[in-house]
Amino acid sequence: MAVTFYDLSSASGLKKLDEYLLPRSYITGYQASKDDLTVYAALPTAPSAEYVNVSRWYKHIDALLRISGVSGEGSGVTVEGSLVAEPVATPPAADTKAAAAVDDDDDDDVDLFGEETEEEKKAAEERAAAVKASGKKKESGKSSVLLDVKPWDDETDMKKLEEAVRSVTMERLLWGASKLIPVGYRIKKLQIMLTIVDDLVSVDDLIEERLTVEPVNEYVQSCDIAAFNKI
Repeated sequence: MAVTFYDLSSASGLKKLDEYLLPRSYITGYQASKDDLTVYAALPTAPSAEYVNVSRWYKHIDALLRISGVSGEGSGVTVEGSLVAEPVATPPAADTKAAAAVDDDDDDDVDLFGEETEEEKKAAEERAAAVKASGKKKESGKSSVLLDVKPWDDETDMKKLEEAVRSVTMERLLWGASKLIPVGYRIKKLQIMLTIVDDLVSVDDLIEERLTVEPVNEYVQSCDIAAFNKI
């Protein structure tokens, strides 16, 4: 069921949102989603510490946008303003032309909805850029890979083998935890985790062109993919 919030630029709107987020980590569901991005983009500035729950949620979404992006679809959310037009009295017919002339002169000076300050414009641009970047990150999926790295024999220095493996660098390749696992005949293999961005790193190329060629192949005899999971 879609959630609706009203006038998040006002104290009353922020108070309602703060109450709503009291028992929740996200706008809808149990992970960050497009619903969070919609509400995040609707806030003109970062909320003050007075709104504890909104401030907590805002900082979390802001951090996600900078680090990994937001990929959840969400359940649907609507943010509406609360501006209500004031009724305008109709002037007498005799004064119509004069009133029109005055209106023409004032059009350039009156902004019924107010102008954005430079800070508000900058904040809006930053949020738009963050949301756009998040969309790009969503298109470039990530994967978690578990590699089995095997040495030449039981005399291979496994510490140097791991150092050689971790020395391999590629854009958006991140090495993780590792451990040594016995495979028999006093030989151990290195099992190591890595995280990649699919569009930038090919695991096959990583193995064939980086991990099993000089100088790494002085220690590495072969590599196998033990597990491959999309994030």
